[in-house]
Formats: sequence, structure tokens, C-alpha cells
Amino acid sequence: MMTDTPAPRTGFYPGTFDPVTSGHMDIIERAAGLVDRLVIGVAENREKHPLLPLEERLLCLRTDIEPLNIGRATPITVVGFTGLVVHAARTHGAHAIIRGLRAVADFEYENQMFGMNQHMAPDIDALFLMAREGHQYISSRLVKEIARLDGDISGFVPPFTRRHILARLRG
Repeated sequence: MMTDTPAPRTGFYPGTFDPVTSGHMDIIERAAGLVDRLVIGVAENREKHPLLPLEERLLCLRTDIEPLNIGRATPITVVGFTGLVVHAARTHGAHAIIRGLRAVADFEYENQMFGMNQHMAPDIDALFLMAREGHQYISSRLVKEIARLDGDISGFVPPFTRRHILARLRG
């Protein structure tokens, strides 16, 4: 008797990740435990004027998630994308788009995006993860500002990303 093996539950976690923060890393780790396969989508969004080009953001994420892939049957993957999140999620076989929420303002924005995404791709759901208390105040924008003003960002970003940002700003 043959049994149908269900398709792996794939989550797509999109963002600009300029830079990836410890809050992002927390969401990645927690999301990886909720899905069979996790794809991190790094958006090419020139309108945001990123500090790090797409290739460097991909490198930082791939390097910083390496420890999370140890012992995983299905590794977390990192891909770049342009265009609509729902198109990228569908391209990678995602059943859910994963988003982190820090505060009420994040919820209002994400709720609106969820409605639009549901209209375009009703087969792709959303999974919202609340930021843990120690990460609710961290934002990529503030991390970049602190780094530009020679502040210590070591508590806000993973080590490889920290070194990469500092080298970029000083070199």
C-alpha cells in the first residue's frame, strides 16, 4: 500500500536585511522550527538606498545562518529576489510568508500587506512571529545610524555582519 508523502511545508521570510539584525536571526531560528523548509528572501530594493549591495547582504546572511544549519535535514536557504514577495514566495514553493512583528505599527503595516497578498495569492498564508522582548527595539535603520556614528552595534547584529558593516563604513 502506497502512502502519499505530504509536500514539505515551506516558509518564505522576505526582507531587505540591510543589515541582518539579531532580531531577524531570532525570527529565522524560530521560523525554521515551524516549517519543514525555510527560504530567506533578500529583496533587491534600490529605493531604500541600502548600505550593503545585494551580494553582500546575501553573503552576510548565508554566513550568519551557517550555525543554524548544523544538523538540519533541510538547510535554511538564502536567495535574492526582485519584484513582489508573493511571486518570489510562489517561485520557491512557499505555503506561508513569514513576518516578524515588533510593535503595533508593524502589525498595522503587515496586516495591510497580508490583505493585498491574499488577494494576489490566496494559496499563500502568512505567519506572524512577535519579536522577543530583547529585540523589539532593534531596527536595521537604527543599527546603520549607530554604526555610522561610531557606536557599538555588537549587541544588535551577528558577528560576521558587524565586521562587514564596519569594514564597509571605514573602507
